[in-house]
Amino acid sequence: MRKEALIRWLFLGTAALSIVISALIVLTLARETFTFVTQVDLSSLWSEGWFPRRDLYDIRTLFAGSVLVTLVAMVVAAPLGMGAAVYLAEYARPRVRRALKPILEILAGIPSVVLGFFALTWISPEIVQRMNDEAALFNLMAAGIGVGLLVTPLVASIAEDAMKSVPTALREASYGMGARKVTTAVRVVIPASISGLVAAFILGISRAIGETMVVAIAAGASGGSLFSMNVFERGQTMTAAMASMAGGTDAVKGAGLTFQSLFFVGMMLFLLTLLLNMVAGRFVRRVRQKY
Repeated sequence: MRKEALIRWLFLGTAALSIVISALIVLTLARETFTFVTQVDLSSLWSEGWFPRRDLYDIRTLFAGSVLVTLVAMVVAAPLGMGAAVYLAEYARPRVRRALKPILEILAGIPSVVLGFFALTWISPEIVQRMNDEAALFNLMAAGIGVGLLVTPLVASIAEDAMKSVPTALREASYGMGARKVTTAVRVVIPASISGLVAAFILGISRAIGETMVVAIAAGASGGSLFSMNVFERGQTMTAAMASMAGGTDAVKGAGLTFQSLFFVGMMLFLLTLLLNMVAGRFVRRVRQKY
């Protein structure tokens, strides 16, 4: 009994420590964000671009860049991930699935810096610039495609697990009524696993929004960026802006409110991902089916 009580308190302590660390992170973000908001000229938050060392903190620029990269990434990751998930869950033989599933999960572990250089040296010149001759070498489209390739294994793995959890009885009932395999997959398996699929997409979106290295390398605009909705131009996301300002030096210190702007952007990113997870959680609870 004493040993069980010790283990119980040990686990309780680790859980409480994680809560304390999370609370301290949020408090630090909130404190520096409050300093930034109370001291910044509010007109600079809606200016021509994001140039923090010039006291221009246009949050639209970073938000637009993040949204564009995420949209491009999900246009790539959603069909590829769903296609891979449907094949592994419904069509692949057990031996093929046992071989492909670990490979798919290994792909999720590719360092993002590798995909960043791949996006810059191959995706941008071979795909993006052939789509648009006027596209710059550094552009948001190449960054979005690179992020999409990075997110695809995550979406595919979670979606495949969700489809495999659908009871076999539902598939057999569909086959018994004369439905083909593709009809069963589209009209039975996918609707039955919709809660898991939504969770996969939301995790993919959160991963795309939080990606740093691919965008920092492939999108350019490391020193700042003008506001633009053109994916074939240079751009900057919230994470890339934070990385470029705090790139291992103390140059950000003393440059007006540049240091505090890091925490302001971090708070915006935190609130955005929190909102996504809350919406996803509510949706999943409403559509979840129990078998």
